[in-house]
Amino acid sequence: MKNKKEKPVCNKNFWIALDRLISESEIEIDRPKGSCHPRRNELIYPVDYGYLKGTLSSDNSGIDLYRGSREESIVDAIICIVDLYKKNSEIKILIGCTDEEKKIIYRIYSEYYEGLQGILLSRTN
Repeated sequence: MKNKKEKPVCNKNFWIALDRLISESEIEIDRPKGSCHPRRNELIYPVDYGYLKGTLSSDNSGIDLYRGSREESIVDAIICIVDLYKKNSEIKILIGCTDEEKKIIYRIYSEYYEGLQGILLSRTN
């Protein structure tokens, strides 16, 4: 019997919920493109990095986000992070990122630090 290739599960309502969260929250950019990470000087932010004011993530701060260079400010991906140092996990929302910006952001969480790993989920609808 041949194995059928499974189609990825796509929950359209998940992306709609993220769009709503973005539209109902204020974006605070606290690390502009080109700035250094506060504890890891070798990490230079490839795009604006910040958080959504009035939201809560697993690290007890606002939900993190990357804002790319595209004019269209839609949620186009998320990156799910597992941090073995902090022993937590969280998502980071990508807004208006080009494909190249998504690749660079993904590499931050897959290549630079052994104890920090991520998976990129791009919006397909």
